Amino acid sequence: MAKPTTRTELIDYCKRKLGYPVLEINVADEQIEDLVDDALQFFYERHFDGVIQTFLKYKVTQEDIDRGTATMGGVGITTTTVDTTIAGTPTSFNYFETGNYIQIPDYVMGINKVMNFEGANSISSGMFSVKYQLFLNEVYNWSSIELLSYSMVKRYLEDIDFLLSTKKQIRYNQRQDRLYLDVDWGMLRPGQYLIIDCYRLLDPADSPQVWNDSFLKPYLTALIKRQWGQNLIKFQGVKLPGGVELNGRQMYDDGEKEIAALMEKMSSTYELPPFDMIG
Repeated sequence: MAKPTTRTELIDYCKRKLGYPVLEINVADEQIEDLVDDALQFFYERHFDGVIQTFLKYKVTQEDIDRGTATMGGVGITTTTVDTTIAGTPTSFNYFETGNYIQIPDYVMGINKVMNFEGANSISSGMFSVKYQLFLNEVYNWSSIELLSYSMVKRYLEDIDFLLSTKKQIRYNQRQDRLYLDVDWGMLRPGQYLIIDCYRLLDPADSPQVWNDSFLKPYLTALIKRQWGQNLIKFQGVKLPGGVELNGRQMYDDGEKEIAALMEKMSSTYELPPFDMIG
């Protein structure tokens, strides 16, 4: 099938590109499965179509609050002891780390921000807020209000909000699947929701067009070709019936060149450019 929609169809497509069934592909099924996983991982981490921006909603529990506010010796506290010798005297250094994190699903690739820790602030919440009163008293008649003045007032209120309500710090590492929230956990309430702005990988089960991606198909084909050459290198110079001679080294080098070209194409065509550092 020229447009694979499943994992198996993609593998069959790559084999046909390499000459199957006219040629026997000397690569084990287990090796091909590993190469598919490697290709998908590279696709998710580098290709702009490999992830999608989404918003996850997390409900805070009392266990989360207890773990985030635990004191030394409490639940969720990790203790690390380093023993050393200073001037001939045995000395121990104790380090403590709180459990101020929530576990994140492994399909999340990156996190931008977490919205509304406190849920509200003095500038823009409730019927007694400045924003509500501005609409109540000034914007009752849209035909008479001057939009420039309204925009300037809103910008001024945003500046006040920015100065009085500092952004909370978060820390996330994809290999750990933990979102650390450097906040006062005592201000959170059980049942409160956190909105997590993040990027998640595109699940092929829900989006079968992943298997037909214009980069993934040639990239997996090149990986299988390189593995085929790697398997045949030890048979260099062996002649088959009819005088055919195996050349695993040439096949391996061709696969390496194709992969290098695809890597360069990924950086120039499919990968989002890094943001400039300003400061």
